[in-house]
Amino acid sequence: VGRPVLFVETRIVDEQMRTLPPGAVGEIVHRSPQLLLEYYHDPQKTAEAFQDGWFRSGDLGVADEQGYLTVVDRKKDMIKTGGENVASREVEEVIYQHPAVSEVAVIGLPDARWVERVCAFVVLRPGSEADASQIIAHTACLASFKRPKQVIFVRELPKNPSGKIMKRELRKWAAAICGSDRDVAQEPGTCH
Repeated sequence: VGRPVLFVETRIVDEQMRTLPPGAVGEIVHRSPQLLLEYYHDPQKTAEAFQDGWFRSGDLGVADEQGYLTVVDRKKDMIKTGGENVASREVEEVIYQHPAVSEVAVIGLPDARWVERVCAFVVLRPGSEADASQIIAHTACLASFKRPKQVIFVRELPKNPSGKIMKRELRKWAAAICGSDRDVAQEPGTCH
């Protein structure tokens, strides 16, 4: 996304707000005289978002040696599976490259063995066909822990009025469709 703009300080930090070195993934925080001061009538959200004068964006990113910033994922969308962190966006970008895929959203779902398992919700292009094993095989370029353990085919992804995919709704869909401990969905809206 480039470098920080004039009059905006940007850092990549860990959970304790310690600045991370170039190449390390952490939360993107900002400080600026033109930044909002608080959330309107919401002191709790204000307290959560600001720490020592820094705005916690909720975005995870990495900066290189020259200060160029890459956004990796939303902090709340990071999947913790088998002791490893998986950026849902990284998995989505690989699945998007499958010729039969129109849209995809990746989330973490509760898993008794892995804590969370990587689950992909896939919308196929009209007239295209693919099954779960083909989608998973397409992600072979990723480390094994990043590859989906579950694929759910849907006709459309839930979106808010501005077109943003609502991943919290996908978690509800998954619980309704197939519970929390199933394996792979082969057909739209079903699990086995």
